[in-house]
Amino acid sequence: MLALMIAMLLAMLDNLIVGTAMPTIVGDLGGLEHLSWVVTAYTLATAASTPIWGKLGDMYGRKGIFLTSIVLFLIGSVLSGMSQDMGQLIGFRAIQGLGAGGLMVGVMAIIGDLVPPRERGKYQGLMAGVMAIAMIGGPLVGGTITDHLGWRWSFYINLPLGAVALGMVTAVLHLPKRERAKSKVDYLGAGLLTVGITSIVLVTTWGGSEYDWNSAVIMELIAIGVASLAGFLFVETKASEPIIPLHIFRNRNFTLMSLVGFMSGFVMFGAVLFLPLFQQSVQGASATNSGLLLLPMLLSMMIVSLIAGRVTTSSGKYKIFPIMGSILMVVGLFLLSQMDTGTTRFTSGVYMAVLGAGMGFLMQITMLVAQNSVELKDMGVASSATTLFRTLGSSFGVAIMGALFTGRVQDEMAARGGGGATASSAQLDAASLAKLPVPVREAYQFAVSSGTHIAFLVGASVGLVALVAALFVKEVPLRGAGPEPVPAAVSDSE
Repeated sequence: MLALMIAMLLAMLDNLIVGTAMPTIVGDLGGLEHLSWVVTAYTLATAASTPIWGKLGDMYGRKGIFLTSIVLFLIGSVLSGMSQDMGQLIGFRAIQGLGAGGLMVGVMAIIGDLVPPRERGKYQGLMAGVMAIAMIGGPLVGGTITDHLGWRWSFYINLPLGAVALGMVTAVLHLPKRERAKSKVDYLGAGLLTVGITSIVLVTTWGGSEYDWNSAVIMELIAIGVASLAGFLFVETKASEPIIPLHIFRNRNFTLMSLVGFMSGFVMFGAVLFLPLFQQSVQGASATNSGLLLLPMLLSMMIVSLIAGRVTTSSGKYKIFPIMGSILMVVGLFLLSQMDTGTTRFTSGVYMAVLGAGMGFLMQITMLVAQNSVELKDMGVASSATTLFRTLGSSFGVAIMGALFTGRVQDEMAARGGGGATASSAQLDAASLAKLPVPVREAYQFAVSSGTHIAFLVGASVGLVALVAALFVKEVPLRGAGPEPVPAAVSDSE
């Protein structure tokens, strides 16, 4: 478990550490116009490779595929640290992202192999804790490394952690022997899915920022994405070893958990984006410790996840948790939407804790129920599909909430006569705000609070969809620690 948690930490930390180092990287390498691609290349590669890693693990054995993903991630990290220009960095970040796609899926699938669902709740708090450490520690570690060692070490820091994970997984991880699949990899399905996912992520990344939503580029990407995914669905019905077997979606619980995962990803990453921005711009908090601003939400999420996991293990019951999680998520987002320029940090912290409690009920339970809904032979694709839906949800959340936020800020600034100073960016830190004339600063703070209002209201609406889906989840007994005659027999024979 320690080795798996280190690998999970690697995948989660990277973007957060690199994000803090980006201004220094641009100052050294230049290429400001390509800045967004440093993150986009990593995100694209991670999302596109996630289902493929999961399927390869199912077909050829989990351990070898997982070790390969760690090695690929470390190679990408070394090359990124050695980059001499922005083009090289973008390319090497894509390599790193390919490895990262296998890290999260590998961790979830291996835990699914080693720990029966009934016992898996014990480890939920551990996984939520790793997520909290990454979100709080990432910006802090990134800032410290960049200031004292240079931006290249924001990539090299992965090497000691990766080496420990690599050594421990090699030495101590022993998985049940599986017969290697005789069928060939579904390359056509993999290619179509990759094109489809890439198109979706680019639409959500570029729409409203690089290109207008109704521009030819966005329309073409949407058309390519729809055509590719339609072709993918057709190919999957014919393939002997489909990348994502469509039969897993016949299970109601799996489909509902995929939907809940998409919605929770939408909300989670939108909240992580806008809460620090609100606290910095409106409440005057320092950007240096931006990870600490999320502490009420992350601590609440970790504690609730731990409690939910323990109760699930002891009782075997879980349906109540997605319902409670969705309700708290909606309530938390609605409360956050009510924040204005007079909201205190304590009040916003309480609101964040409510949202965090909702996320704590949802984050690991969605994976647990999804894995319990499939046979052991499909553990990898179930884990990767659930992870993929959460990733796509986060892309949509950041894009849609971001577009609404930026639009509202610019409208309010224009209406209040302060648009010239800030309308182009819709984002200023506390130090920059202090230099603005008082009327402009107050107008901007009002505009940001108005923007977060509309963004969190949309998030609350999305949470309602998750609640409806959670209500239809069927309480299927979790597989226990004892013999599992049907799934295990099917898996071994195949």
